Amino acid sequence: MIVVALPAYNEAEALPRLLKRMRESAAALGESLRVVVVDDGSTDDTAGAAEREHSDAVPVDVVRHDRNRGLHGALDTGLRSALERAGPEDWVVTLDADDTHPPDLMAAMLRKAQGGADVVIASRFQPGAEWHGLAWDRVLFSKGVSWIFRVLWRLPNVRDYTCGYRLYRADLLRRAFDKYGTAFVDEPSFACMPDVLWKVSRLRPSMAEVPLSLHYDRKPGASKMNVARTIKRTLALVVKRRFGW
Repeated sequence: MIVVALPAYNEAEALPRLLKRMRESAAALGESLRVVVVDDGSTDDTAGAAEREHSDAVPVDVVRHDRNRGLHGALDTGLRSALERAGPEDWVVTLDADDTHPPDLMAAMLRKAQGGADVVIASRFQPGAEWHGLAWDRVLFSKGVSWIFRVLWRLPNVRDYTCGYRLYRADLLRRAFDKYGTAFVDEPSFACMPDVLWKVSRLRPSMAEVPLSLHYDRKPGASKMNVARTIKRTLALVVKRRFGW
């Protein structure tokens, strides 16, 4: 089984489209699919929109935060909730709830995992990757961060350290929570994504990537990421992990 963890904040418009795409792509997986949506204190009808997409083909469970805890808080809840539903031979997928990540890519990610990879990343930097509708500052940030990580914090077979679209072996995530506990997903803001990857890498998993077609042209609202603040926190994370400061 594949359990999808979806951190969501004010995504009532995008979620129905994304969950519909998941149902359409589920048959190609050859595995059953279940979705856990973490409503991170949304002020719109994110929870209701998710619950209305529940079906026998693709069950959708909703976990609510009473206040907004940020991406790291929602990701922590999502991963823990996914592992409550997943067996040791199952897979956990994380992706963005704003409909910018194509669910049909899960089939290619699963094939990589079945071939021996413990972590599979949907990468914007593999040959064949595409970028649609992304502002220049986000493109520059993503490419710059990728270069910095590959120079200072190199991981085998990894080019995209910050993309949230990933497939993990469930047993690997359990080992990570056993090792780090509440510190596994504790880096504030969007910097939690590379930090989670670094912590998982300490368990020496096999990693792989597949090219991502990123569709920011499908995003219904403005980005929730503060680019300047994220750059600052990401660079601080690189220094902390690389030099132990």
